[in-house]
Amino acid sequence: MRPQIDSAPWSTAVSIASTHGEPGSHPLPAIDAHRIRVHLSPATRSFCRETGYPALREVGDIDLIPSGTAGGFDAETAYESLEIRLSPTVLDRVAAEIGRPASAGAFEMRHMLRNDRIFLLARALENDLTASSPSGILYAESVGVALAIQLLGLTEDPPARAIRLSPNQLKRVLSYIDAHLDQPLTLETLSREAGVSSSHLRTWFKVATGLTVHRYVLRRRVERARVLLLQGALRPSEVALEVGFAHQSHLARWIRREFGCTPNSLRRTRPSR
Repeated sequence: MRPQIDSAPWSTAVSIASTHGEPGSHPLPAIDAHRIRVHLSPATRSFCRETGYPALREVGDIDLIPSGTAGGFDAETAYESLEIRLSPTVLDRVAAEIGRPASAGAFEMRHMLRNDRIFLLARALENDLTASSPSGILYAESVGVALAIQLLGLTEDPPARAIRLSPNQLKRVLSYIDAHLDQPLTLETLSREAGVSSSHLRTWFKVATGLTVHRYVLRRRVERARVLLLQGALRPSEVALEVGFAHQSHLARWIRREFGCTPNSLRRTRPSR
């Protein structure tokens, strides 16, 4: 029986699928993407075709399958898992940006890996999938870069050779964000605006602002939405599109988180004329 899959492809760089599989054979044909499979079910007995050994998979066990490599397993019981697909170009780009070019042995097939950071990043993408991907491409790309760093065996410490954003570079990025809140924003676009690599922007933007790029963009969108709602000229659904939220429900979620109220109740607080 084929597994049931709910997936969210944010871009060609990174995607995630939540999988429910029944007992039986589960081949994994070779594809043009690195696969990170995170097991979510307790005590699932399986037989690994690659190693030829039985295994008892538990929550958090991770299998890494490089691009162009086939795999597969036989499951004795039903299971739940996440599969993250990461484009090889992401791994190569991040490796080059941080001065550690990827080699053929940089990312090898691994089974039953335990890595808390990868597990948490996978869960973050899963939460976004469950919420119909409200955070969008920028968030997925940021997580993709973090996953690439983990796969390269590096820590998240800022590289010694990195250069901090200058005041002009930071100003250009912040101005670009404010001018394009209604459009999809990506790390690649913002790093081009700053004139630095995406991994350096990700690190030094937080040093400069105290926020991740994704969190800063969300905050600016919510602040812009608040102003528009108080002006009262646009309906909440129109405000959501104006500030770059894909759906009104996503706007409502973040308005409630930041201000403790709904868009409609915030709109009703505008001063009467």
